[in-house]
Amino acid sequence: MLTRRTFLVATAAALGAGPALAKPLDLDWDDLVPDGDSGKLLKDLRGVVQHGQLTTGFDQEAARAVTEEFNGQTVRLPGFVVPLDFSATGVTTFILAPFVGACIHVPPPPANQLVMVTSQKPYELSGLYDPVEVTGTFGTTATSTELAEVGYTLQASRIRPYKD
Repeated sequence: MLTRRTFLVATAAALGAGPALAKPLDLDWDDLVPDGDSGKLLKDLRGVVQHGQLTTGFDQEAARAVTEEFNGQTVRLPGFVVPLDFSATGVTTFILAPFVGACIHVPPPPANQLVMVTSQKPYELSGLYDPVEVTGTFGTTATSTELAEVGYTLQASRIRPYKD
């Protein structure tokens, strides 16, 4: 016999498991640029910066604009780790960036091309040049760090090495 308590427990479990079991939406960095951007900003960012040279500046105001299309959704996004908070067991807070060395040259990528990732479980980073794939709940909370302005957040449920 189905009691009210059993029904409520089963319903709560099903509702809580929904987002965790949902297939993540695969995102690309282009998806994070709001509609109306000509794509010039992304093309400029993807150019190779020679050692000792500065990259050209970009429209900071346009670079702060974010898309809210994926807010609250479970997503998967590949990128490179810029560690912010780490211990002997791994990194728990980092900026996910679209290319290697993104936050070490001036200017850093625009806010809509950086994601602040937090993880309950430390991720053992093998190297800064090795891409990762992060799955988790996506958000549009802006964050300011010493390295860059960050436009998005991602509460990681899974971090693993990226395989193309």
